[in-house]
Amino acid sequence: MDCPLKYYRGEMIEATERRGPAIEPREIKQEGESGLQITWADDCVCTYTAAELRRACPCAQCVNEWTGQRVIKPEAVSEELTIADVHIVGRYALNFRWSDGHETGIYSFRYLRELGER
Repeated sequence: MDCPLKYYRGEMIEATERRGPAIEPREIKQEGESGLQITWADDCVCTYTAAELRRACPCAQCVNEWTGQRVIKPEAVSEELTIADVHIVGRYALNFRWSDGHETGIYSFRYLRELGER
């Protein structure tokens, strides 16, 4: 990933505070069966694997709604996992259907940008 640090008035801006181009995708491209690349409006390019995205699924089946604790075990997600389908949700997120049948996670563009910068 090639993303410059963002500053405002001399202070670094946390990813969760970003607005505008930092969380607006310019291009979303599936790469093969198990990859995704997002080029953001600020020219940052983030690449993701299906397995890492599935392990980070934000849905209630994968994250305890009350505690925020991740329920899905990383080792339960195969490295061979593929993206069966991907859809844009409104103007703010993506929804994936994975080869393991899971499809309830809604990944906001802000969340995807944060994942891409880890």
